[in-house]
Amino acid sequence: MELTEKDIKTLLAKLPQLKSEMQKVIVGQDHILDELLVAFLAGGHCLLEGVPGLAKTLIVKTMSQALKLSFRRIQFTPDLMPTDIIGTEILEEDHTTGKRFFKFNKGPLFANIILADEINRTPPKTQSALLEAMQEFEVTYGGETYPLDKPFFILATQNPIEQAGTYPLPEAQLDRFLLLVKIGYPSESEEFEILNRTTGTQNAKINAVITADEILQTQSLVRQVNISDDLVKYVSRLIRCTRPDTTTVNYIKEWVRWGAGPRAGQALILTAKARALLNGRYSVIMEDLHAMAAPVLRHRILLNFKAEAENISSDMVTAELIRVIERPKPL
Repeated sequence: MELTEKDIKTLLAKLPQLKSEMQKVIVGQDHILDELLVAFLAGGHCLLEGVPGLAKTLIVKTMSQALKLSFRRIQFTPDLMPTDIIGTEILEEDHTTGKRFFKFNKGPLFANIILADEINRTPPKTQSALLEAMQEFEVTYGGETYPLDKPFFILATQNPIEQAGTYPLPEAQLDRFLLLVKIGYPSESEEFEILNRTTGTQNAKINAVITADEILQTQSLVRQVNISDDLVKYVSRLIRCTRPDTTTVNYIKEWVRWGAGPRAGQALILTAKARALLNGRYSVIMEDLHAMAAPVLRHRILLNFKAEAENISSDMVTAELIRVIERPKPL
């Protein structure tokens, strides 16, 4: 069904309300909430990285409540098997005929929002089952294909400081995540507010402000947001300059082992479109691209040993690229 201008305005008015509902529970972390909403509207998945106790689980749970969607949390452990998340067949009996048959019993992956907690604590076989679902939006078991619920959004978390007994995600699998969102410590005033809110008797009530159908309509609307050819060419230059074999930037050759692939360019354009829509605009501007460059590229630029020895981060590489790459001249 074609959306009218009135329908579009109604949808866009709900996006700020969505963030406001989440802020009833989440103190600060404005840019984190923005990046999660951008990824969700763009139809991608997020990897959240942060030390324990920074409300990663709370953010995801609050988001599901404000979105009026089903939510499942999967705690990833070293003994978790693919069938534990996908589901398995169970033997049932038809009491009328006495015949026995196998019925597929769906696992926790069949929900709208999935929190994959500590994804790097489970073996590669189970990680692959999750990542296949992320890419295909369906799972296969016993030769049968089962579509997943839509919208489908996976937020995976990992702890960057405790690496003993973990199975780091391979680079090819990291690339499947639209954004890598880093969660840092709160400011002093935010921490004071957190302590006040969470040690009393009052609990904020989250109101659902947007339905599943409206989310799917908004995700479709994101792709209709305009981006000029000049900005697309700028994205292409930016991505190509991350690759040591094609770059014209000397420090990329010095610090970077592998650069970003074409999927990074697609992710940057899509998230810039979602950010524009989130800010009430129907056209991408340079600020959108620059705001999304770091979370899009930080897990797609692989640094060499020299960069790591000099404490150079992928975010620093991205910031430097933004500084030196020629921008399109305004009309």
